[in-house]
Amino acid sequence: VKKRTKSFERHQYQRFKRIGNTGWRKSKGIDSRVRRRFKGTIPQPSIGYGSDKNTRNLLPNGFYKFLVHNPKELEMLLMHNRKYCAEIAHNVSSKTRKLIVERASQLSIKVTNAVAKLRVEESA
Repeated sequence: VKKRTKSFERHQYQRFKRIGNTGWRKSKGIDSRVRRRFKGTIPQPSIGYGSDKNTRNLLPNGFYKFLVHNPKELEMLLMHNRKYCAEIAHNVSSKTRKLIVERASQLSIKVTNAVAKLRVEESA
C-alpha cells in the first residue's frame, strides 16, 4: 500500500520546454520558495512518504519479485514459493523462457511474465 502514487514534479517544469517533465530535481536557488517550503508550493519528496516496512516492495498480487535468468535459479525459490514469485529477465531467449516456465510449474512457482516473448504457432 503506497502513500503516494503520483510522481513529484520538478519546480516550474511547465514553464520551460527544455526541462520537460524529467522527474524530480531539488530546488537550489537562494530565494527559492519551494526550497524554503512556503505554503502553497509543490510538495517535495521526504522520508515521510516512505512505504510501510511490512508492505515495501510487495507486488499487488502479494508476492515479492525475484529475477530469474535460467531454470537453475528457480531452485532457490523452492521453499519460498508462497512468498516470492519469479520474473524472467528481459534478455532471456524464448527457448530458455519455455524451460523456465515449464520448471516453475513443476515446482509450483508463480511466474509474473510467463507469456512474454512466447510465440504461438498458427495451425493452418
